[in-house]
Amino acid sequence: MPKKKKVKKVKKVKKIKLVSKNKTPLKQSDKKSIASNQDEKPEIKKIKKQPTEKRIYNLKDFVVYPKHGVGKITAIEKAKIGEIDIQFYKILVEKEKLTLTVPINQQSKLRPIASINQINKCISILKTKPKIKRTMWSRRAQEYDQKINSGKIYELAEVVKDLNKNTDIIADQSYSERQLFEKAYERLKSEFEAVLKSSPEDVQKKMDKALGRVNISESAQ
Repeated sequence: MPKKKKVKKVKKVKKIKLVSKNKTPLKQSDKKSIASNQDEKPEIKKIKKQPTEKRIYNLKDFVVYPKHGVGKITAIEKAKIGEIDIQFYKILVEKEKLTLTVPINQQSKLRPIASINQINKCISILKTKPKIKRTMWSRRAQEYDQKINSGKIYELAEVVKDLNKNTDIIADQSYSERQLFEKAYERLKSEFEAVLKSSPEDVQKKMDKALGRVNISESAQ
């Protein structure tokens, strides 16, 4: 009798099911997208910077330059540097007897003077109690200086409020404290004058009243 041929048994291959993170089987469309994502290289898209919005200032407008305070635009001029035409503002900072030249395409450093509502909020800040910090004076002085040069009117009002000693007597403040206080006070005062269109004397009375300051002449009586 002829020998029977041995038939090799073929092992069944188990199908691997693709599942999502929540252990539910993926649909056919999802499987295709996974496969295509593995084959395709990710595209790196460049993000375009948004154009900066230019604000137009006019002659005799008051503006604030953070490091120098309130200034008045006295001229809008043009100059040619190489082959490039540059337009710029001439800004007079009267308190410092300084004239700034600011190119119009760099006017992000400038801001318009505050509104009446912002001035009223500053008065409210001046009326609040000063924050007492326990950190070293050198660190606090640095923080105060940064706030003064930030150009932000509320931060300026906070410095005036925190360094206010309710008196004009020099002995009540250290030299560096008084310097920072006077710098912040004068910056804030000049903006009050520009917005309220009041005399320096009237603005000083308004600020001192909010701060509860006592003048030497009054304390001597």
